[in-house]
Amino acid sequence: MNSRMSWRHAMLATSALCALSMAGAASAQTSDATVEEIVVVGSQIEGAKVTAALPVTVVDQAQLANVAATSGDDLFRSIPQMGDVSFNTSYLPNSSNSARGDVGSVNLRNLGVGNTLVLLNGRRVVAHPTSRADENLVPVLTYNTNAIPVNGLKRLEVLRDGAAALYGSDAVAGVVNTVLMDDFDGLTVDAQYGSAEGTHLREYEFNVQAGHNFHEGRGNISLSASYANRTALNAWDQDYTSSLDKTPLFVGTSYAGNVTLDDRLTATPWGSLTALGGIIRQNGVALTTAAGAYHIQPSTNSACAAQLGGDICLASGAAATSATGADRNLRFDSATFNTSVMPELERVNLFLTGKYDITDDVRAFGELGYYTATTHAVQTSTTNLSTLPIAIAASNYYNPFGATTINGQANPNRLAGLSIGPEGVASTMNAYNFVDVGPNRVDVENEQWRLLAGLKGQKFGFNWEGALLYSKAQVEDTSDGISATALQRQMALATPDAYNPFNGGSLDNPSIGDNRPSSQAAIDAIRVQTVRKNTSTLALADFKVSKVDLFQLPGGDVGFAAGVEYRRETQKDDRDARLDGTITFTNANTGVTYENDLVGSSPSPDTKGSRTVSSAYLEFAIPIVSPDMEIPFVHNLEAQVAGRYESFSDAGDVAKPKVAMAWDVVDGLRFRGSWAQGFKAPNLEQVNATLVTRSNSRRDWYRCEADVRAGRLANLMACAAPATSERRSGNPELKPEESETWGVGVVYEPRFIPEDFGRFTFTVDYWRVKQDGIVGLFGGGNAITADYLARLNGSSYDAVVRAAPTADDIAAFAGTGLAPVGQILYITDQYQNLLPQEARGLDIGVMWNLRGTQYGDFSVNFNAAHLIKFYRSPSPGVAELMAAQAAGEIDPTIFIGGGGDLVRQNGRPEWKWSASATWSYDQWTVGAFTQYIGDVEDTALVDSAGTPWVVDSQLTANLYGQYEFTEGLASNTRLRVGVRNITDEKPPLASDGYLGALYQPYSRYWYVSVRKSF
Repeated sequence: MNSRMSWRHAMLATSALCALSMAGAASAQTSDATVEEIVVVGSQIEGAKVTAALPVTVVDQAQLANVAATSGDDLFRSIPQMGDVSFNTSYLPNSSNSARGDVGSVNLRNLGVGNTLVLLNGRRVVAHPTSRADENLVPVLTYNTNAIPVNGLKRLEVLRDGAAALYGSDAVAGVVNTVLMDDFDGLTVDAQYGSAEGTHLREYEFNVQAGHNFHEGRGNISLSASYANRTALNAWDQDYTSSLDKTPLFVGTSYAGNVTLDDRLTATPWGSLTALGGIIRQNGVALTTAAGAYHIQPSTNSACAAQLGGDICLASGAAATSATGADRNLRFDSATFNTSVMPELERVNLFLTGKYDITDDVRAFGELGYYTATTHAVQTSTTNLSTLPIAIAASNYYNPFGATTINGQANPNRLAGLSIGPEGVASTMNAYNFVDVGPNRVDVENEQWRLLAGLKGQKFGFNWEGALLYSKAQVEDTSDGISATALQRQMALATPDAYNPFNGGSLDNPSIGDNRPSSQAAIDAIRVQTVRKNTSTLALADFKVSKVDLFQLPGGDVGFAAGVEYRRETQKDDRDARLDGTITFTNANTGVTYENDLVGSSPSPDTKGSRTVSSAYLEFAIPIVSPDMEIPFVHNLEAQVAGRYESFSDAGDVAKPKVAMAWDVVDGLRFRGSWAQGFKAPNLEQVNATLVTRSNSRRDWYRCEADVRAGRLANLMACAAPATSERRSGNPELKPEESETWGVGVVYEPRFIPEDFGRFTFTVDYWRVKQDGIVGLFGGGNAITADYLARLNGSSYDAVVRAAPTADDIAAFAGTGLAPVGQILYITDQYQNLLPQEARGLDIGVMWNLRGTQYGDFSVNFNAAHLIKFYRSPSPGVAELMAAQAAGEIDPTIFIGGGGDLVRQNGRPEWKWSASATWSYDQWTVGAFTQYIGDVEDTALVDSAGTPWVVDSQLTANLYGQYEFTEGLASNTRLRVGVRNITDEKPPLASDGYLGALYQPYSRYWYVSVRKSF
């Protein structure tokens, strides 16, 4: 066999292998010649055939049609090897502390966001500048998949193999290369309309592909432009998002009545307050506790101590809003605002490519990309945090414990017969929801630019290429808020325009709304807008050379590549002045100054960081045995050997190798394998953050234990979970995460089947990844559990910082046998390198193509990902807690995170697979796509034995049909009608209604599109 035929055979095998990895139909128009030109990710040697030894997924335009993706997020969710999507459009926290808006994440193999390197046309992309805490509670950064212009994609390449030796840091799990359409000559316009059935979600898209050849084909300029507009998906659209109380959804299951399903907020417009100076009495009757605690409630609730008028009253102590408390009806359901599940969206993607052959051997090329997306969301109202106590002055017009006279007249709102002086007493706001101020409006604007210029050519038989790249991403997150200073000032007014925290909420249904608002003047006086601006940049220069035939061995030509790269990365997080310490707040009661002035948010200093990375790599493609050598059972044997050295300005120097082999036993039967080492430097936020304060809902198990022993609660899970402040700090001493990856596989193309029956390909790949030094935290939840265990044994846990016990605390612990403690003020933690984790899995693929029959062309594909093992070694502290729980010292319902077997836990199903079929005949095409996601355990919902709720598996199917007109005015026009999730399967039920990391929050989706080419 001559070298040309050997090259063609290898490329055909490679393309079949790649296409099989993605469940999607190959284009009916793809010819062998076209396949020959495809160069997939996995090798830096231009024209090398070594990619046949690597597991690569290739998604082309025909496959995109089957998936029917309208965003990069949709596209990535359709690939079984992709893990859960923690950055997603439906993740809309009520603070700007996490990425929100039009964003999606990349998480190949579920090895963690940031462990997959993303390329655009073969070169790095800039990271989305806003982080989100991962399951290890550390900030991670991702490339925004929604910045991918899906309509402008030529193909998507996914290397499912560690590739740090070839591409550098972040390629631990693999590489994703997005290849955009270029070299286009003509004009095509496309319009699409789609809607999610039974909801208000509507999507409109308009796309243009234009290009022009010039100078007799020596040059080309191509433009891809897309515009998308989407209405919001609202909470009231579907039953699993219409309320924070998910209890009705679980009726008929063994978890029916589980108290943790009622997630309505315990901070409500029915304020829980504390009067200064201790107990207050009215005519000898106690209105507050010994520490001065009291709350507002409807008069119909029990234990009213004093009537305030208008069918509301004052009661002693904090509101009993626990699962079994008398005031549970006061919990606030934020869905009353019909909040956004997915925000309104307007997105623009523009990408311009150009090339010009300066000489026969030198080509200039360039890229200019721009992406912008604006989202608008309605979020729930602001809730105060105990870490920012706000004073309610004695002079407040509505204060029932106010002064005897106000503005020279008798105070109409002071209660009679009080045991306090005529000057009145001030109070402190403990728990309060500003429902009357209204929902928070959140507007997020994403922008991303990319500019690249380069030269490539041939010299002395070598292919060479070099380029300069600059890319920038920016996010501006604007949301409503409340100024603590303005609020405190407004609550000191002695006029009716004072803000009134004593008037409660709705009497008709205390859990929703507030039909007893403060005056509009008071609301306008406290409302502010806050802005967070995040920026990341990437500047890169590279140069590489390659030669497919550096020298010859008996098995054939040795391929070679070498390159150097220099890049500079920056990230800047510019927080609002009310959060970064520029504008502070001083409590009028205590005189204590706090470093933030925004109610409901924790202080967040600005963060910025930069690093430079210099790198060099070598790669060889080595043919060991060729078919010409006619060696029995070794039809073909080839290897890839690569190594890369990188020098980080802040993380030291590192060198990593990679080896891959492909062995064809006979023509059509190939065994392949690879081994590689990798690394991932800590991201800039993990290293440079001085203080990251976050508030999470946490149960204080030790105080809950006191309530259980005193008979106030039936069990620990019935305990309320107030917002708890966690102070996390960056760590400049963090070391890179190290990894080792290996995999083996087999590719079988049966030659005995006649071509009249089509072409079959079967693949099976086994992989294993071991990571050391994963960056994580001990975690606030674990810290509270450690404190619980320590205090049960007469000690304490230093990271949990508590207030001194009040008189109320001492009374609450009386008779329980437990030493009294105060409320948790905050929990301290620092990012650290944790113990190893290991993941193993299996990829299975089947592909069948039959073309050129009298009935048309057929294509059927199947792709499965099986997660066999995912084990994270618990840190010593976590291991100690697990051992104590196993020994019965810790209640089994308490979840301990940070280690153990994670298969089927939350976003890690054991099985994911997809399959597709396409039939094309003349102008007709029908395509189908189906996807299966296995069941997972929802660790947020457990029964009395500690058994998690199982989120069911789901099987969905897409179908579309299209017709291409070829005559008359309608010639070159394509009409397509399709449906995603044709059987209208809802996302499987989870404790939050649905699991957003695995599923989109809607079901059946119809669409129609028209395309016209000129």
